[in-house]
Amino acid sequence: MNRAPTLDKYRHIVVEGPIGVGKTSLARRLAEHLNAGLLLEQPEQNPFLARFYQDMQRYALPTQLFFLFQRFNQMRELTQIDMFSQVTVADFLLDKDPLFARVTLSNDEFHLYQQIYATLSPHAPQPDLVVYLQAQPETLVERVRRRGAEFEQPISESYIALVADAYNRFFYHHTGTPVLIVNSERLNFVDRPADFGLLLERIEAMRGQREYFNLGE
Repeated sequence: MNRAPTLDKYRHIVVEGPIGVGKTSLARRLAEHLNAGLLLEQPEQNPFLARFYQDMQRYALPTQLFFLFQRFNQMRELTQIDMFSQVTVADFLLDKDPLFARVTLSNDEFHLYQQIYATLSPHAPQPDLVVYLQAQPETLVERVRRRGAEFEQPISESYIALVADAYNRFFYHHTGTPVLIVNSERLNFVDRPADFGLLLERIEAMRGQREYFNLGE
């Protein structure tokens, strides 16, 4: 009889990836499986987000700063109540916040953003593991359109491709935490238990700082 994978060495797991890749769904699934606390981004609380997708140049800075403070405050609140008294699964990594800033802000705005980020980021705890989900831009576009969130409908295919590329470049150079890079094109962690089981096995078997999970053809 096969032993079920255990992830006892991980107290703080982050699932990351571009819009439409399924990071929130996987974070929920992992938290349920591990009986863990769940920390999710709350885009519906950002009053600038819908306007950003309509007019990115005008609303990029307030949208970005709102998310930065929201993410930082969520992490700070958990730290204050000893987030590591239980396992925590999150669907965002504070370290990736500048990724969007570089894509959307003007030079002057980015300089201001950098000053604020540099003040906040040293106080955020680092996760024990990041699961980075990848998918081709056309797959991301299809998934975003399929889920039908009204405020996401103005998002252009070019913007999604730009963000996906920025994520790939960020995690190619990221060394702050162990990263499992997952090609999610042929995987469905929510509806196919076998896929989720394979992911758990890959996480448990990780020994290095960077490993890859690609189901293949």
